[in-house]
Amino acid sequence: MSIAYLLSGSNLGDRAGNLQSAITYIGKLAGEIVECSSVFESSSWGFDHPTPFLNQTLKVKTSLEPHELLKTLLKIEDKCGRVRRNIEEYESRTLDIDILFYDDLVIEDPDLTIPHPLLHLRRFTLLPLSTIAAGLVHPILHKSVKELLDACPDDSLVTEASNCSCSCCEKKEADDAV
Repeated sequence: MSIAYLLSGSNLGDRAGNLQSAITYIGKLAGEIVECSSVFESSSWGFDHPTPFLNQTLKVKTSLEPHELLKTLLKIEDKCGRVRRNIEEYESRTLDIDILFYDDLVIEDPDLTIPHPLLHLRRFTLLPLSTIAAGLVHPILHKSVKELLDACPDDSLVTEASNCSCSCCEKKEADDAV
């Protein structure tokens, strides 16, 4: 089994519901969700849109190989109403799921780049990721997620919108209370 860190984001439709649908489908199709960050809100990055994004990071234990995981995540996006209009530009979306890390693998090919090539430049990615994996070390940059967040040039506002209410987080809270 491998550990993948994912980022889900939505700024169209029922944003919170879209993130919850992502959790449900990922748990059914991609692997066991081990941990989730809270849900964070931020303005769009790379384009203008009046509706802010909700973003959440997930730690997933998976038996899928990286390319198979990517194909599965793309199918989940489609199930949740994602329409791709222009691959070359950023755009609003019902659901976007990125692979941030997959174990400590480095993959660079036309279909998949791991670690995500822009994660160190995006506060909306690093802040939620730091809440579940602050000490995780980037295999190329050799810095922890916390160090990347501290050095991030993106100064956009990212705020915690809500706690995660998925079943894995509810179970963890119940276990922690015992």
